[in-house]
Amino acid sequence: MKRIMTAACIVLAGVICSCNDSRTLSRDRRQEPDPLMQNEGRIRQIISKMTMEEKVEMLHGKTMFTSQGVPSQGIADVAYADGPFGIREELEPHSWNPIHLSTDSATFFPTGSALAATWDRESARKYGHGMAVEARLRGKDMILGPAINIQRIPTGGRTYEYLSEDPFLSGELALNYTVGVQSSGVAVCVKHFALNNQETNRGNVNVIVSPRAMREIYLPPFEKAIVQGNAYGVMSAYNKINGYWCSENDLLLTQILRDDWGFNGMVISDWGGTHSTVAAVNAGLNVEMPNGDFLGKALLDSVKSGAVSEKVIDRRVAEILRVRLAIEPVPEDKANKEMTSKPEQQEIAYQVAKQSIVLLKNEGNILPFNLDKVKRIAVIGDNADKIMATGGVGAGVKALVEITPLQGLKARVGDKAEIVYAQGYSSQQARGGFGGFGGFGGFGRRQQPAANAAKQKDPAKELLDEAVKAAKDADIVLFIGGDNRAHETEGSDRRDMMLPFGQENVLEAVAAVNPNVVFIAVAGAPVDLNRVQACSPAIIQSWFNGTGGGKALAEMLVGDFSPSGRLPFSYPIRLEDSPAYAMGNFPQTDAPISEDIFVGLVKEKSAQELMNGSTNRGTAVYSEDLLVGYRWFDTKNKPVMYPFGYGLSYSTFDYSNLKLSKDTYSDGEEIEVNFTVTNSGSMNALDVPQLYVHRVDAQVEWPYKELKGFDKVSLAPGESRTICIAVPVEDLKYWDEDRHDWVLEPGKIEIMLAHDAGDIASTATCNVK
Repeated sequence: MKRIMTAACIVLAGVICSCNDSRTLSRDRRQEPDPLMQNEGRIRQIISKMTMEEKVEMLHGKTMFTSQGVPSQGIADVAYADGPFGIREELEPHSWNPIHLSTDSATFFPTGSALAATWDRESARKYGHGMAVEARLRGKDMILGPAINIQRIPTGGRTYEYLSEDPFLSGELALNYTVGVQSSGVAVCVKHFALNNQETNRGNVNVIVSPRAMREIYLPPFEKAIVQGNAYGVMSAYNKINGYWCSENDLLLTQILRDDWGFNGMVISDWGGTHSTVAAVNAGLNVEMPNGDFLGKALLDSVKSGAVSEKVIDRRVAEILRVRLAIEPVPEDKANKEMTSKPEQQEIAYQVAKQSIVLLKNEGNILPFNLDKVKRIAVIGDNADKIMATGGVGAGVKALVEITPLQGLKARVGDKAEIVYAQGYSSQQARGGFGGFGGFGGFGRRQQPAANAAKQKDPAKELLDEAVKAAKDADIVLFIGGDNRAHETEGSDRRDMMLPFGQENVLEAVAAVNPNVVFIAVAGAPVDLNRVQACSPAIIQSWFNGTGGGKALAEMLVGDFSPSGRLPFSYPIRLEDSPAYAMGNFPQTDAPISEDIFVGLVKEKSAQELMNGSTNRGTAVYSEDLLVGYRWFDTKNKPVMYPFGYGLSYSTFDYSNLKLSKDTYSDGEEIEVNFTVTNSGSMNALDVPQLYVHRVDAQVEWPYKELKGFDKVSLAPGESRTICIAVPVEDLKYWDEDRHDWVLEPGKIEIMLAHDAGDIASTATCNVK
């Protein structure tokens, strides 16, 4: 078991804080001993007794979610658990059809963006532990998660599943999720490696990205989970990078993953994401899932012909056996014998949900509302009573329990107030999205009304009228809208950020008769809130928030606890303001791509090499380079609706006494940042102080600022604490594309202590050399 790495320590105010050495590990340092390397002698013996046919059988799927062990030597198969926010129900061996067990109902954990909104390392560790406990009950060896691709576009179909637009936040949470899982006897499989940042044409899109952006923005979450967390598994992505499929990409799977990061585990393909035999196995792919189209008979033939050496096969088999022997298999007669979801895991999911809720707006302190005064509550919206554990395409959870917002409110309010529910609008419509991959294609455009609709009853108007009636005499209106799991889904990206199903029309009609409207966005990604802003004094982002999400939301609304969630992404005013859209590189079209763009991003390859047969429509040029998320908005001085890291509280917090331990730091040292946080409000609450770094008079091109540290601290009213956050100088390096190495630019840096990316409370400067 590896100790949890943290970048912060907390002590009581007035005590000198000394940052300890449990800091971020440098990029060339791994923790020892590596559990994966403890059985090398036994692995050599096992391989020496295997036939080539047995070896190849290990290199592809046996069933939809297993791959073969070594039956002749008593080595169990590897069983995979589809995730990453709950253990998927059991399926038929060779199809996506469930087998309807009575014991495979699992806990629905809040999805990735909700976990990231906690900004809490301990929550991520507990989340991973809870997932692992349920995986073991189901006889699983490896969880297909966490999903840690960077949220590059606000409309991404899997934004809800991924963590953040920021590599540091994503990395810290991915690391702790990994430690939580693997310290509990199950392997992780971090995915999707790498740059699977869109669902549109994900099965064939060719990502053109600069080496620096790849290393500094898109790979750090994987690097942290692997180097510091010793992740046992990696899933290769569907897409190409600079002309080469991820599942056969030597730069990714060998040079970076194994040579640079020292990865000793196994790489499995995404399902149907293998494209070759020789290139894939030589580059470092261990297991083709879910079948053996390329790493089955074709691989045997390639070995016989000499196209693939037996040494390569032995290496791939050894890497699988390292994971197999590090994870104790669950005896077959012990798996699926009792209900997967347990109260302990349900409590973890509930606690994560509590810390994830983000209060975006609270004019006039309308929240929390007082049940001694509020006696009639109108709850409006399709999402008030809609489950989010399933829906759309991709992994879902057969949840044993999912408390909807309406259920949570009824349980919490009880007989203290009357709750009147009106659906308001219907989500039973086809969604509009960009086309996806294979069988996961687009869902078509939204349905158009029939020509004779005016002559028929208008169900939409009836729903609207019921909502207006419910709202008119209420003391407060809780409008629970947003997206759902069919609208945000794997396989396709949303066409826009607009709130679907005509819900804004309902909201405006409700606000016209009752201005006390709280809008609650149940969504895993940003939605367009421009019309909402005009008619709602309070706005909340409450996510696809798992088994206990409705309970947590109800308790937050009445003030049982103060919200402490912070946005893990920026909320643009308009979709067109976000970088990929502003640069015109998403969605892709058939328009010609200038060769100058290729040269500017990847100097060492020609445009022809980078395209490698891809069409213009199938090529995603990351021309925004390093400027992803808040890095773009800050550097371009573009306003946002809500900045990265933003979230209100029922209390208030003041920062003071920002100090650095010295004036100049050298490579290998840490910048020790000390400051005081005071709860100046009247309620117990959690706060998330954030540290950003700005380079002063830099010669190298940088984003205006970058997140390099954060903490989460609980304070009583009037309480102060001194916080110490260590920023390793190592983490201030950039990827030098000429040297192919990490390089420190010497000079002055400004440490920014912030409430969020848009609210800098204090600054201090120092030099690095």
